[in-house]
Amino acid sequence: MAAACTVLGIAESAAELDEATLEGCRAGNAAALRIFVTRYQHLVFAFLSRSLGAGPHVEDLAQEVFLRACRALPTFDSAKSARLSTWLLTIASRLAIDARRKRRLPVAPLDADLVIAASGTPETERRRLEIASALERAAMQLSSEQRDVFVLAEFHGLDTKELALCLGVPEATVKTRLFRARARLRTALRSLWEDS
Repeated sequence: MAAACTVLGIAESAAELDEATLEGCRAGNAAALRIFVTRYQHLVFAFLSRSLGAGPHVEDLAQEVFLRACRALPTFDSAKSARLSTWLLTIASRLAIDARRKRRLPVAPLDADLVIAASGTPETERRRLEIASALERAAMQLSSEQRDVFVLAEFHGLDTKELALCLGVPEATVKTRLFRARARLRTALRSLWEDS
C-alpha cells in the first residue's frame, strides 16, 4: 500500500522539533509554542481528517490535541519517550477513538484533496484519479481500528512499536489489524491492478 500512497503523491516527513525549542515549549515560551504548533499542525490535521473525515469537528479535535500536548509537554521526556510526532499522534488517535464513541462520526474519504496533479498525459491523470477513488472506496470499508492503524502506518510512517504505543494495544494486535486492513484493501483493489 506504500506504493499506492506514492502513486497518490502523499508524503509526510517533517523533522522533529529541536531540543532547544522543546525546552522553550516546556517553559511556556509563546514563540516556541507557536513553532511547535506550526511544525506539527499538518500532521495532526491530516491524521484526524483521514481518520474521521473533514469538517469542523477536526479543527476542534486538533485544538484539543495541542491543548493537551501543551499541558503535558513539561513531563514529555524525549530521551525516554517516543518521538514527539508519535506522541502527538497518540493523543490524536485517542481523541479520535473517543469522538467516534461519543458522536458516531461518519467515516469519510481519506483525503481526496491530497491527490496531486501530475504533469503527465490526460490518460495518466485519469488513471491516477481512478486509483485514488478506488483506494478511498476500499478504505471506507475498513473498520475504524483497521483504518486508524492503516493510516498511521502508511500515511504517517509509524512502525509496529510506535503504532502499539500510539493506539494503546499490544504489538501483536497492531500486526493483526494492519495485516487484515492490507488484505481487505488488496482484495478490494485487485480488479484495479488486474486492469493495468
